[in-house]
Amino acid sequence: MYKVLPKQTASMHTRDGVRLDADVYRPDAEGEFPVLLMRQPYGRAIASTVVYAHPTWYAAHGYIVVIQDVRGRGTSGGEFQLFANEIADGEDTVNWAANLPNSNGKVGMYGFSYQGMTQLYAAAAKPHALKTICPAMIGYDLYTDWAYEGGAFCLQTNLAWAIQLATETARLRKDQTAYQALLTASHNLPVTNPEILQQLAPESFYHDWLAHPQPDSYWEELSPKRHLQAVDLPMFHIGGWFDTYLRGTLHLYKDMAARSLTSQHLLIGPWAHLPWARKVGEVDFGVKAMSPVDKMQIRWFDQFLKDVDTGLLQEQPVCLFEMGSNIWRSFPSVPTTNHKSYFLSTTGLASIREDSGTLISHAPYFDCAQYKCPIPHALDVLVHDPWRPVQALGGHAAIPGGIFERMHIDCRSDALTYTSEPLTENLHLAGDTIVEISCSADTPSYDLCAVLSEVYLDGRVYNLTQGYIHCRDSTNSVTKKIPLQMTCVRIAKGHALRLSLSAACFPAYAMNSGNGAVISSDDLLAAQIITLTVSCGGETHSQVLLPIITPA
Repeated sequence: MYKVLPKQTASMHTRDGVRLDADVYRPDAEGEFPVLLMRQPYGRAIASTVVYAHPTWYAAHGYIVVIQDVRGRGTSGGEFQLFANEIADGEDTVNWAANLPNSNGKVGMYGFSYQGMTQLYAAAAKPHALKTICPAMIGYDLYTDWAYEGGAFCLQTNLAWAIQLATETARLRKDQTAYQALLTASHNLPVTNPEILQQLAPESFYHDWLAHPQPDSYWEELSPKRHLQAVDLPMFHIGGWFDTYLRGTLHLYKDMAARSLTSQHLLIGPWAHLPWARKVGEVDFGVKAMSPVDKMQIRWFDQFLKDVDTGLLQEQPVCLFEMGSNIWRSFPSVPTTNHKSYFLSTTGLASIREDSGTLISHAPYFDCAQYKCPIPHALDVLVHDPWRPVQALGGHAAIPGGIFERMHIDCRSDALTYTSEPLTENLHLAGDTIVEISCSADTPSYDLCAVLSEVYLDGRVYNLTQGYIHCRDSTNSVTKKIPLQMTCVRIAKGHALRLSLSAACFPAYAMNSGNGAVISSDDLLAAQIITLTVSCGGETHSQVLLPIITPA
């Protein structure tokens, strides 16, 4: 380990003359070193230490570390426009960093969330000095991976982030009135009226994202996906089971792994967006869940920036934390196992009694008595009242994210629950869970939320993974497919599985009025009561498809 010199501030100018400021951390030693670059919009002194070691730690391992304020943020000049300038500014910054005193000309990038996005945009320009990146918790297609899920607007995360960025903008502009109002709003989510952004931050990206509820050319131009098709760099991809942007991490990794000629590694821990700690929500996953990312990144950068054989290239590229057993498992690729179906069965009272709705291993046709299917063609009905929507709790879309005890939600009469018999042996899941629901509604539009949980022996219920879709043209009975967030978990022998269905998960997602998303108070005035009917037998059945694996 090297001693580290005091932090220095350095500035550069982009091709259009805008000054960008950075903090530079250097080893106190002679010689040349690779450069690690992070570009972020939250004030460079933070340096993403909410999840990473401080830059001095990286510098002590023999790297020049550069933490830069992006355009229009911190003390950098110019105007901040979400993602708009990050390709050109990223390329200019990489070239500048590669030529810093004592640089060996090789640059790697790291960071999560916006700092992960700036890596992708810089890589899109293909600067020669950029040798590797470590993007964590990113959006590859910004529509499907970030702003919307299943066609539903991710209200809580988008609104909270928009208010955070708008508050910082007001601070930088020294607009005391706007700053105080937005700061107050940020402390009172989710009850804050979203119209505050229209009043105090009309330039916010939030308005554009609401104005484009479909995947159109706006999203294609903004998303890194379009710009990365000709890029091939070694990438270390990092995600969390309860991160709202895990879809983006997985989409990028799968795309790169399928076409790349360079190393692509994936790590997914039991974490929410932040922090990356052993306790997530109400569950402590033990000492092995503490973040290994900093040490793994040093190995990665040593391999690709210092040409040190760290053994990485001989290891399996996919490393997933298995919740329940609380260990890391390695795979040659993202698991794509054959799915096992559990079918929904009911007496018709799944919204009232937790013993009415069941999950069974055979489709509920014909000899239902043999498989504990009381009524072969039963229907369940739930009524969604916009006055009291089903509340979001944990998972990947709510704030805070993670695992929480949710019996009080499952006991609501506007939630349907289907529970298996206690397991006779441990059940290991790794991959994508899919829920298929045969249903109809009495309004042109409705939403469906599906939550897969583990039911403990004492009756406690803890969420494992969930999914959400926005449905249109819903008056006819159709089968809706709900992809759940990928997971890796061991459900213990004696515990049971539960699938919970509702027509809302508020405020994680914008509520459905019966005709579309409720975004403003005007939309809420027009919100209707929605009656949703779920079929649990007959010609069309409902089921959950589980990605079951057999551990080596």
